[in-house]
Amino acid sequence: MAEILQSFSNLWLTTGLYNITLGQGIMIAICLFILWLGIVKQFEPLLLIPIGFGGVLSNIPVAGIAALSVSTVDPSGVVTTAFGGFLGQVYGFGIESGLFPLLIFMGVGAMTDFGPLIANPRTALLGAAAQFGIFFTIFGALMLGNFIPDLTFSVKEAASIGIIGGADGPTAIFLTSKLAPELLGAIAVAAYSYMALVPIIQPPIMKLLTTEKERMIEMKQLRHVSKREKILFPLVVLLLCVCFIPDATPLIGMLMFGNLIKECGVTERLSKTAQNELINIVTILLGLAVGSKLASEKFLQFKTIAIVILGLIAFCVGTASGVILAKIMNLFSKNKINPLIGSAGVSAVPMAARVSNKVGQEYNPSNYLLMHAMGPNVAGVIGSAVVAGILLAMLGK
Repeated sequence: MAEILQSFSNLWLTTGLYNITLGQGIMIAICLFILWLGIVKQFEPLLLIPIGFGGVLSNIPVAGIAALSVSTVDPSGVVTTAFGGFLGQVYGFGIESGLFPLLIFMGVGAMTDFGPLIANPRTALLGAAAQFGIFFTIFGALMLGNFIPDLTFSVKEAASIGIIGGADGPTAIFLTSKLAPELLGAIAVAAYSYMALVPIIQPPIMKLLTTEKERMIEMKQLRHVSKREKILFPLVVLLLCVCFIPDATPLIGMLMFGNLIKECGVTERLSKTAQNELINIVTILLGLAVGSKLASEKFLQFKTIAIVILGLIAFCVGTASGVILAKIMNLFSKNKINPLIGSAGVSAVPMAARVSNKVGQEYNPSNYLLMHAMGPNVAGVIGSAVVAGILLAMLGK
C-alpha cells in the first residue's frame, strides 16, 4: 500500500498543476489572448495562431518542449549532444540559422508584383522614407537608459528593436536572431501585432498629416510594364545589392529569386510551390519556433513592455515619414502624389496599400490608389531588408 501511495505521490510531483509557476500561468493567458486575436479578430491569423500556440507549448511545465539542444565536449574531445524539445530543435534549425525568414522572403517574392514600382520609380523614395522610423527608434532606445537605468539597451538590442518599424516580420526575426536572440519573442510578437493592426494605427496618422484636398488627389493610371522589365528588375536589384550591401544579399537575394521564378514564365511549378506549399509549411514552423521564445522567464520582464512601446513608436514614425515626404515631393512636382500612399512605405504587404486605398476612397470614391500604393509598399520591403543588411554589416561582425 505504501508503494502505491508513493507512486501516486511521485505522479503528483510530475503534474503541471504541481509544477506550474505564476509566470507560466500569466504567459499561457497572454498566448491564449494572441490566439483570440488571430481566430476571432483575424489579426494576421497565419502567424499569430502558430505563435500563440507555440507560446502555450513553451510554458507547459516539466515538458521542456522549448528547450534548446546543447552540445558538450569532454576532455578527450568526444562531442555529446543533448537534444532539446521539438520546438527547441525547430528553433535551432530554422531561426538560429536564419533559414526560415529567408524561405519566407522567397515566397513573398513569388507573390509580389514589382510592376507599380517599376512604372513609377519615384515611389521608391516613399519606401525609403518610411525606414526613418527604424533609425529614430534605435537612437531613442539607446537614449532611454539615460532616463530609466533599468531600460538600458545595447546597440545590437536597439537595432533589433528599431527594425520593428519596418513592419516586416521576417526581416525583424532575421536581424534579431543575429544580433539579440534573447529579445526575439518580444520583437516578433510586436512586429506581427503592428502588421495586423495597420488598419487601426495608420488612418489617424494619415488624416492628421494631410488635408482633405490632398486626400482627394487623383493619380494618373500607371503605364504598362513589359515582361522584359519585370525579369530584369530582380536581377538588377540583386547586382546592386551585391555591389553595395553584401550583408543584405540573403534577404534581397531570396526576395528577388522568388520574384524571378514568378516573372520569367518558365518555372510555373516552382513559383506555385514557393507561393503555396513551401511558404505555408515554413510559416507554420516559423510561428511555432517564435512562440517557443515566449517562455515566462524570458518574456515577463519590464524590458518587454518597453520594446512593445518602442516598436509602436517606430511604426508610427515610419508611417508619418512616408506621408510627409510625399507632401514635400508635391512641392516640386507637376504630377502630384496623393500623400496617403506614403504611409504604404512600411512593408506590411499588401495591407498598408489597401489602407491607403480605403482612406482615399472615403474622400473620393472614384479615386483608386491601390496600385499606386503598391509602389512604396514593395519598395518598403526592399528598404527594410537593406536597412537590416546595413545594421548587420555594422554590428553583426
